[in-house]
Amino acid sequence: MFSELARRQVVTGSRNFPNTGHHSHEPGEAIMMHDNPIHTFFQVLGGNIPDQLSLGGSRWFEVSLYWALLIGSLAIAYTNWRLDSTQRTGTHLSIYAMRLVSAGMWYLGTLWKLPLPISAGFKYWLENTVKYSSFQAHASIMQVFLDHIALVQPLVFLLETALAISLMLGIAVRLAGVVGVLFILNLLIGLYNDPTEWPWTYVGIICAHGMFAVAQAGRSLGIDNLLAKRLIPGLPYDGTMGRAISVAT
Repeated sequence: MFSELARRQVVTGSRNFPNTGHHSHEPGEAIMMHDNPIHTFFQVLGGNIPDQLSLGGSRWFEVSLYWALLIGSLAIAYTNWRLDSTQRTGTHLSIYAMRLVSAGMWYLGTLWKLPLPISAGFKYWLENTVKYSSFQAHASIMQVFLDHIALVQPLVFLLETALAISLMLGIAVRLAGVVGVLFILNLLIGLYNDPTEWPWTYVGIICAHGMFAVAQAGRSLGIDNLLAKRLIPGLPYDGTMGRAISVAT
């Protein structure tokens, strides 16, 4: 299927697609394909990376969702740029770009949570968090999640989708940053002893999301800035609404 993209190298172990930026998360054969980030991005836009193709016709919903979020994100950034002159800085553009890229990570992560309610990929990595966990107490908790995977997987899918939406549109990013830190911390603990994983990858992601929360990254060309500066007319900014905006953004 992808012979026109690169030469395949088949090895034993877990399936690995470097062009998606992560394992395909399924046990068995590994297919190695040389690629580059620019080409992969356009493959994602066309629904042509392996994790998308594995979904069959239903992948077009996920592709349409990403397109809608990307267009919405750019429109929101332009609105901020037009209405608020303080947003027209290299700092805000840089934070926006990092937020946008990180949202892509969460979007790609949702793909191997499909199909619902149980996918082989999610089950495989959930089993690994039990097997390689740093602490027995944590392993016991993950075993409970594994025993109820049909309930847990849809919730994780929805959570990761929400994180992708939050970072892409710049809404409630402070809250999303905190949730992202806790989510990845769980993976760091659960996969710390996995010989195929590098723990510092998770440390880096934790730091990035921690900085999104601390720096209020949604206030860089995001909806959070429009809310904080009351640039969206008709909303009740005082009282409970105002406090919620202050906490979440």
